[in-house]
Amino acid sequence: MSKDLVSGLFTTLQNNEMVRNGECIYYASKLIGEILKALQRHGYIGAIEYIEDGRGGKFRIQLLGRINRAAPVRPRFSVKKDEYEKWERQFLPSKDIGILIVTTSQGVMSHREAKEKELGGKLLGYVY
Repeated sequence: MSKDLVSGLFTTLQNNEMVRNGECIYYASKLIGEILKALQRHGYIGAIEYIEDGRGGKFRIQLLGRINRAAPVRPRFSVKKDEYEKWERQFLPSKDIGILIVTTSQGVMSHREAKEKELGGKLLGYVY
């Protein structure tokens, strides 16, 4: 198990999409669950199922073949509510393609949801 679960999640999603797997399994935590829910809301992944294994649990993630690139942002940069365009230009290929995953005071969400709610936070990763 890697020490950085967020980086491991994005790498696992990317690798399983590249080999066209229909699903993948990854370690469970509250943060990982919130990231997966954000990806599910935007249509990048399908169903998420929690599997209890007696050691902390795992998630079974249904892949839809919509992820071209998924990567963590290291270090986790702080973002103010009016700086999202700068980070979009740096990490995403085009303005309306992909999402930045941001952790805010109101939970984990995409940069679009954070813009609507006028929240800043820390960048966790990006998907397109």
